[in-house]
Amino acid sequence: MPVPFQRVYLQSAGAFLPGAPVNNAQMDDYIAPLNRLSQRIKRRILAENGIRERYYAIDAEGRTVFSNAQLAAAAIRDCLVRGGAELSQVSMLASGSSGGDTLMPGFANMIQGELAAPPMETLSVHGICAAGVGAIQAAAQGIELGAHRSALAVASEMPSRLFKRSRFAARGYEADFDSHFLRWMLSDGAGALLLSDGAALAGGHGLQLKLKWVHQRAFSGDYPVCMQLGLTEDRERGHLDFGSWAEAEAAGALSLRQDIRLLPHLFDIGIHEYAQLVKDGWVEPARVDHFLCHYSSEKFIPVVEDLMAKAGLSIPRERWYSNLAWRGNTGAASILIMLSEFLQTRTLKPGEQIFCYVPESGRFMAAYLLLEVESADAAPQRAAEPQGRASPAAAAMEDEVIAPPHDPAAAPDGLRDLLTELASIWHDYRSQVWRTPLVRQIRARRFAVPDYLNWMAQWVPQVREGSLWMREGAASLTGDYQALAALIDVHAGEEQNDFQILFDDYRQAGGTVSDIADLRRNPGGEALNAYLHGLAATTNPIGLLGAIYIIEGTGQRIVPALLPLLKASLKLPPQVFRFLEYHGHNDVHHLNRWLMAVEMVVALDTDGRAQRQIIETARHTAALYLMQFQHITESR
Repeated sequence: MPVPFQRVYLQSAGAFLPGAPVNNAQMDDYIAPLNRLSQRIKRRILAENGIRERYYAIDAEGRTVFSNAQLAAAAIRDCLVRGGAELSQVSMLASGSSGGDTLMPGFANMIQGELAAPPMETLSVHGICAAGVGAIQAAAQGIELGAHRSALAVASEMPSRLFKRSRFAARGYEADFDSHFLRWMLSDGAGALLLSDGAALAGGHGLQLKLKWVHQRAFSGDYPVCMQLGLTEDRERGHLDFGSWAEAEAAGALSLRQDIRLLPHLFDIGIHEYAQLVKDGWVEPARVDHFLCHYSSEKFIPVVEDLMAKAGLSIPRERWYSNLAWRGNTGAASILIMLSEFLQTRTLKPGEQIFCYVPESGRFMAAYLLLEVESADAAPQRAAEPQGRASPAAAAMEDEVIAPPHDPAAAPDGLRDLLTELASIWHDYRSQVWRTPLVRQIRARRFAVPDYLNWMAQWVPQVREGSLWMREGAASLTGDYQALAALIDVHAGEEQNDFQILFDDYRQAGGTVSDIADLRRNPGGEALNAYLHGLAATTNPIGLLGAIYIIEGTGQRIVPALLPLLKASLKLPPQVFRFLEYHGHNDVHHLNRWLMAVEMVVALDTDGRAQRQIIETARHTAALYLMQFQHITESR
């Protein structure tokens, strides 16, 4: 649940970017390519990420010009000047970063020392991109609790020191792709916010910017490490496990890595968490005037935009703001640097809302915050009910005056509420699947060939039933649903032989059962099968679309992430993974067809009953499919 604030205001924002801007052609002067592969990776990444200029706190010889603490201190000084404030007025400093200049002490204390600041409360938030939001939340909570009148939140990053060509000398200038990737993505910079209990926004012409809430949620228990520094490529050893720093560097344990194969799941998490915020009433997409989104590459913009649109949760593209192209990706500092430049270049009006989103790929987090512009002479708000879902009485009052485009029923094609509810169900299901014993074993690379065969043996008979209950359900559709029946028949026809592909994979991997009829579903698979066949036998079983959403979503969003982990653990030929490969590629197409089917149903659904059936069936299917996952390791 988001942390709401009643008395926290953004007084000013500042930033510091070291040196002159470095364009793409000049990057080699600072971050020299290592080999031919490095040059190809550089061209590919720069073509996709959209960054044209960035800043480095090292010079062309690799010497440090500014320390990370100096970057942060410079951003704080800029922030204080813009806010017309003195450092002596601030009683709390919270910092966010992936790392300061020292392993100890805390980064906030090093910044305080660099500023020669008076005694104050300090807090160092260590993380990656969301660490800046963590610092903002900590500072805001200090003010909300009445412990501080003014507090500073600062985030600063200086990854350039890790990217110097000399850092790779111990490995003969060779590096795996994951450690190449971030050399062309990240750069240096710092941003700072001055929060207070009611000061006016500097330069705002009688306006003040209120912090409404902050929300952070980590999914570290669901996925493997995606971005890391300090582990070897295989994640088996940490840098402190070696006999010396030189040995650790030679083994690649001091290389910053990004597993780009996991990145799509970060956006899956972020969008579904956003959908939950909308569902619970914390943010209204139609009310958002400015969307500040921290993304690492412009390549991901249409992906996020399309998914938001399909869920009826779009924020029009003209309301998006990013300075990635000319400021670079500065990690935890990015959202603070973005806010600083945004406030300096935009004229705001009372009532406007600024919604910020920061995904973190370290071990997957999603962070959000909402700001609202108020008139400086606005009457102070009473400490009323918490934000989020309105009370029944308040909701009844709003229903009398609500009008498009704020009415959810007026969303395109009438899909917003349905897709938002389904997104919430999926979000919870996906998280639980990733924490099942089966997936945890795969993630830890403790998955052997007998484990794979055990899984396939239980999965084959379940997949075998898929086209059968779909065809049975299609035959139970009547009247106006005949077109839907035809669409489901097409889908069932495409999948009717999938179980045979999976069975062949099982046999080629060493499975000993020769007659497919001798394979048995586990208790979860049996329960799921009985439920879907029972539902398919009823008249007009529209709810089956909810089951298809969960099942096809598993194939599209979960299986592709497990596949590289399975290949890394199992010494098996590629042909034993044909079924998993097939679904990773084709379930996107299948889900698009599912969306067409849902649109057909919604067009005929005059009382909302069909949509409720879809939601309830999705919820039940998720629970039963999860049970099937949980029983796999218990059935050996």
